[in-house]
Amino acid sequence: MIITKTPFRMSFFGGGTDMENFFRENGGAVLSTTFDKYCYVNVRHLPRFFDYSTELSYSKTERVTDIDMIQHPAIRNAMKMLDMHEIRLTYEADLPARSGLGTSSSFAVGMLNAFYALKGKYADKKKLADEAIYLERELCKEAGGWQDQIAASFGGFNRINFSDEGYEVLPVIISPERKRKLNQNLMMFFTGFTRFSSDVQKANTIGKGDKTKQLKEMLLLVDEAEKVLTDRQTDLNEFGRMLDHTWKLKRQTGNAVSTSDIDLLYEKGMKAGALGGKLLGAGGGGFLVFYVEPDKQDNVKNAMDNLLHIPFQFEDGGTQVIHYTPESYEPLN
Repeated sequence: MIITKTPFRMSFFGGGTDMENFFRENGGAVLSTTFDKYCYVNVRHLPRFFDYSTELSYSKTERVTDIDMIQHPAIRNAMKMLDMHEIRLTYEADLPARSGLGTSSSFAVGMLNAFYALKGKYADKKKLADEAIYLERELCKEAGGWQDQIAASFGGFNRINFSDEGYEVLPVIISPERKRKLNQNLMMFFTGFTRFSSDVQKANTIGKGDKTKQLKEMLLLVDEAEKVLTDRQTDLNEFGRMLDHTWKLKRQTGNAVSTSDIDLLYEKGMKAGALGGKLLGAGGGGFLVFYVEPDKQDNVKNAMDNLLHIPFQFEDGGTQVIHYTPESYEPLN
């Protein structure tokens, strides 16, 4: 039996520039972190006592006799890609799916990590990220960028650069004290609205014309935000103000990025004392994160009294195998 633990990610700057059709031509970069909320994938070979050969448990339960009968596209394609058979897989998570935290990509990374471990093979973080991108973007044909798979696999607070040659992961060099202060100044709330990121990406593609100008400006903000974090002389509150700026730019990149309800919640947070914030992920719902100085946090919490507040801590581990019990498995043929 194998159990993997894979973190969710929080993206601050550069979202959208990780789309392949943009960064191949213009370059791209994101500033993001993973934090201490995880998805868990439990995988073992299914004992041969049943009249089905594969059992899957996620938001629904599937029991099938043929891999092609699996409804979940990521599981079906991953099992084919890695030649997995007679599997029992269980998925659970600390936070809901379709909520803007890269949950589907965290699942994809964690599942691939578990499959390799079940085969007795080691897959490094780059291999897992690369194959999760291939699984979601090519095999499953889901619209979206590359940052989620990379963040979930590598973990930590990183700048991820994208180019026509691929990507590189660069840890942000920030003092522990400054990083702790940043963490303390961020507040996350669940809006209750969930959606498929790929659906939002498609709607945004249809709903707006050329977004290159806004995306290029969002790309420049990654450099500025990184300077704020790494330069101890710079007021950290500037990071919050920049979040407000990038959110306004993000809203210009597609009709499905925000809704009137989200806009109202954001406005309430800002009036209560937040310096900035953004909706995490592709847009349309999920989690709102605000940058709030400690003395204003009670005000913001009261303004968001109908939303669930989610305390969190940054994490550095990325995807991990947290339980490993080897199995002897002989294929049927």
